[in-house]
Formats: sequence, C-alpha cells, structure tokens
Amino acid sequence: MKKNILVGVCAGISSYKTCELVRLLVKDKFSVKVIMTESATKFVTPLVFQALSGNMVYLDMFAPAKEENIKHIELTEWADICVVAPLTANTLSKIAGGICDNLLTTVICAMPEAKKIVFAPAMNTNMWRNPIIEENVDKLKKLRKYTFLNPASGLLACGDYGEGRMQEPEEIYKKINSILR
Repeated sequence: MKKNILVGVCAGISSYKTCELVRLLVKDKFSVKVIMTESATKFVTPLVFQALSGNMVYLDMFAPAKEENIKHIELTEWADICVVAPLTANTLSKIAGGICDNLLTTVICAMPEAKKIVFAPAMNTNMWRNPIIEENVDKLKKLRKYTFLNPASGLLACGDYGEGRMQEPEEIYKKINSILR
C-alpha cells in the first residue's frame, strides 16, 4: 500500500523543482498533499500543485476549507512522512525556534515524533554558511524526526557558484522511498 506524503513548499526560486518532485510521487502512486507558505505562492501558484497532486493545496490555517475540513492536526495524522522542499532560512529558523505562525510551521511542530520530516534546504551560500543557520541546522539534526538533504553546490539563482542549490527532485524522491521502506 502506498503512503501519504505531505509536501511543504517555502518561498524560493527552486520551488519549481518541487513540482517535479510532486509529479514523481504521484506517478509512483503516492497520495500527495501540499502546504505552501504565503510567500511560496509568488514563485509557483497553488493551482499548479493542485493539478499535479490531484488534491487541494493548503495555504492558510484559518481559512475555511471548501472541499475538506482538514485542520493542522488532521494533516499530521494523514501524513506518513513530510518533506519540505525548498526549505528557506526563514522557515528553518522558525522551526528551530518553535515558532508556529503559519500552517506549515504549525504542522511541523505538531507532527508526531514517530513520523519523519525531510528537509531540502535551498538558499544563497552565505545564508547557508551563516553561523545562526548552521546552529539551527545542528539543533534540528539532533532530533530523530528530522532528516536533512544538504544543499548541493552549483550555479545559484543570484549568479554565484556555491553550496545552496536544493537537491534534485530525484534525490529527494530516493530519500523519501528509503525512509518509508
């Protein structure tokens, strides 16, 4: 039986890669639901993820759902695993600090210890190497439920070359499969 995958999308140029990740998961018969931060909708529209996943996209913790009545706790119960791709420095820092000011951070905080959360960070090299971000990553890595797919090196959206590229969708897909098996 295929599993339920909850995909969190933060604001970053690499969110276009998350479309391919969702397509790969659905193609392999996973059930996929997507939560987007408000800023993420500036890069890829919720309609794209709705079309790819076949499910409504969750944006606002307080908006009434039209098709389903799912709250943040119900999403954590539904999901077998959660993946956040791309994970921005902003959302990473909120999670490390226990800040639950949007649907995605609230769901991650409410996710039971037994369920894994995979993070695929994407940001400028200077942000990734910022001591505060490094400290937040180290803090989360100490907890069993969080798995990091560290950024790859390559050409970044800003034109720089360095570490900060989100892992390719195929690599994230492989990590999800290895955890679920």
